[in-house]
Amino acid sequence: MSARLSDPVPSALHLAPMTPHDFVAVLSVEQAAYAFPWSRVNFVDSLAASHVCQTLRDARGRVLGYFVVLPGFEEMHLLNLTVAPGEQGRGRGRFLLEAIVQLCESSAARELWLEVRQSNLRAQQIYERFGFQPRAVRKAYYPAALGRREDAIVMSLKISSASQGADHAP
Repeated sequence: MSARLSDPVPSALHLAPMTPHDFVAVLSVEQAAYAFPWSRVNFVDSLAASHVCQTLRDARGRVLGYFVVLPGFEEMHLLNLTVAPGEQGRGRGRFLLEAIVQLCESSAARELWLEVRQSNLRAQQIYERFGFQPRAVRKAYYPAALGRREDAIVMSLKISSASQGADHAP
């Protein structure tokens, strides 16, 4: 029987800091997950800028997902959260979001911000079930097909209410 969204993430999974040695695996996941993936330079720059970059790994050390978070003053900005397509729908995204909320709490961040493609309704629903609220639209934020641009929905999560949202499976 396959895992459902509400199933707990097995304890054999763990977070580990992203390093340059992870870039081949991370880029493989990124390219499989998105039509317009981040480049190697995006990840290199994120590490160089001291963003919080973590990988989600299984017991064998395989990269199943990752996140990149930009710390700010009393807030954090989620720049990238990706779960390998074959691992989606198994609670991996929720596990990563809960880890980010813990990071916010330990850093005294009061709010977590993100952008999501306007066309990515699945991700928007996941974030909303976790407790994020839509706040604004960034026009022409993301690259799109045929040289066009796609709007982003800006969403935020108040960290004081995050524990309520984390009780609901994304």
